[in-house]
Amino acid sequence: MQFHQYGYVSEDPRIATPQGYGIDRPEDLPDEMDVLIVGTGPAGVIAAAQLTQYPNVNTRIIERRPGRLQIGQADGIQARSVETFQSFGFAERITQEAFHLTEMCFWNPDPENPENIVRTGRPADDPYGVSEFPHLIVNQARVLDYFLEAAADGPAKIKPNYGIEFGGLQVDQDAEYPVSVTVRYVAGEREGEERTIRAKHVFGCDGAGSGVRKAIGRKLEGKGANHAWGVMDVLANTDFPDIRTKCAINSRNGSILLIPREGGFLFRMYVDLGEVAADDNRKVRQTPVEEIIRRANQIINPYSVDVKSVAWSSVYEVGHRLTDHFDDVDTEDRGTRVPRVFIAGDACHTHSAKAGQGMNVSMQDGWNLGWKLGAVLSGRASESLLDTYSEERQVIAKNLIDFDREWSTLMATPQDKLPDPSYLEDFYVKTSEFPAGFMTEYQPSLITAGAEHQDLAAGYPVGKRFKSARVMRVCDANPLHQGHQATADGRWRIHVYADRAAAGEESATSRFAEWLQNDPESPLVAYRREGDDAATLFDVDVTYQQQYTEMDVTRVPQAFRPQIGPLELNYWERVYATLPDEDIYEERQISRDGAVVVVRPDHYVAAVLPLDATDELSSFFEGVLTAK
Repeated sequence: MQFHQYGYVSEDPRIATPQGYGIDRPEDLPDEMDVLIVGTGPAGVIAAAQLTQYPNVNTRIIERRPGRLQIGQADGIQARSVETFQSFGFAERITQEAFHLTEMCFWNPDPENPENIVRTGRPADDPYGVSEFPHLIVNQARVLDYFLEAAADGPAKIKPNYGIEFGGLQVDQDAEYPVSVTVRYVAGEREGEERTIRAKHVFGCDGAGSGVRKAIGRKLEGKGANHAWGVMDVLANTDFPDIRTKCAINSRNGSILLIPREGGFLFRMYVDLGEVAADDNRKVRQTPVEEIIRRANQIINPYSVDVKSVAWSSVYEVGHRLTDHFDDVDTEDRGTRVPRVFIAGDACHTHSAKAGQGMNVSMQDGWNLGWKLGAVLSGRASESLLDTYSEERQVIAKNLIDFDREWSTLMATPQDKLPDPSYLEDFYVKTSEFPAGFMTEYQPSLITAGAEHQDLAAGYPVGKRFKSARVMRVCDANPLHQGHQATADGRWRIHVYADRAAAGEESATSRFAEWLQNDPESPLVAYRREGDDAATLFDVDVTYQQQYTEMDVTRVPQAFRPQIGPLELNYWERVYATLPDEDIYEERQISRDGAVVVVRPDHYVAAVLPLDATDELSSFFEGVLTAK
């Protein structure tokens, strides 16, 4: 991490100096604000952690609960989420406390004695090596803790106001603060008090029963699967040999999805409660935990589980539901007015817990909108950027629901009803990239270019997340992952992959660097404002094809080693070379003629361009950012 650019720092560099609205931030809700986040679920807290990097945007977050979440329902952390944690600065810490999933065991009826179950497969959790990050299990409450810590430690010093619930809203497009919101105090000294506050934008992260969704007239539409599952986090003794391994258990008596929890003793069981009658009227949700335990023992025969303590339990019916828009603008009105109210997570898409996607996808919802609100409200981007939130995330949610419908149906299907005995295991392996979070691919839009030049960097598909690879940092001979250097600071990344010429030689790379540094059409020049330095909006790096021992870093063009901060200090750390045994050009199929890879603030590839495509690069940012 980089610090000292504003002067010497001797305290924890992760805790930023208050700026903007973070200076003397009042504890109580103000009457007016730029962004009101409703709910401290995964989408809400990541949005707050992102918006804290925009201290001149007045952001507040309210939560009905009187305090932090104690027991989280979600627990599966896919590799894409761990990548995201890396960007927010806490991947290493949460990884240390989490349970690591390395394989998944499949249990099915014993062909010799079908009343018993036997292990039939144990494929690797990430059979294709889609990420260098692990698949984790950790309490959702801890994930929220880390994001809220990041929000509080950032320059805007954002902290939740607990014990306040959303009551309703109205939108007046002509007002300076168009959204009028009614809130009620439901805990603390002011319990029972109701007041009205105003915001420029409201972000509803308030769950499947979302009041924000209802207030803008959106509906969750879809079908349930009339199949019930009991879920419980338990401390127990058992003779089942794979109790500390993720398992899909399919027996003649039903199915179990077993997930070991962090801490070494706790584990979760999703227990098949069978089909639900049409006239059940939710009676199945009253199933006592004792019945769930009895069913679990019946399913894992000849093994048994002796439950000593139940930390948490619930019963739910699988439902796959989705809203048509994730904001308050209908299709026919798109482009005629600015979205003012947004929804995310369970407020706009619900599905089963089997694929471990709820929290993971919700976090990407929140990050997607967070940087866009920050950019628009800080005056750096056009308001049209906000239309891309619903446009991008609604499609992703639909894809998730389609996948989850197939996976949860297979989980509840007896083995003898599947096309072949290994069908479930084969499906798990074949589709592993989707639940890991890496199949998201944004289509061409205001912030995602076309794939006309994709062949220049085939390993960085436009619209997909920037898949990191290792390089050598030239200034200090440190091998590192290039993608891990990008933090969730709201900046765009411009990765320059040099042509064959060495640093300092006349080449396509040096000509691009000269344009980037000095041309009025360059984004580094066109969008630089008073008080900015070269790295305020853009994080630019360069990777040369030579080994670092063959380079003189002082010959690298100034665009790749700018002067930053009020002291105009030389920034050496964005010049890279290839590694002898891990050539990034080969790893990511980058042309030896060079390429420019533009990456969005949420770390999705926005464009791949030739080194001489300066007009295209300039035109791309003209559609997104606002000039001086």
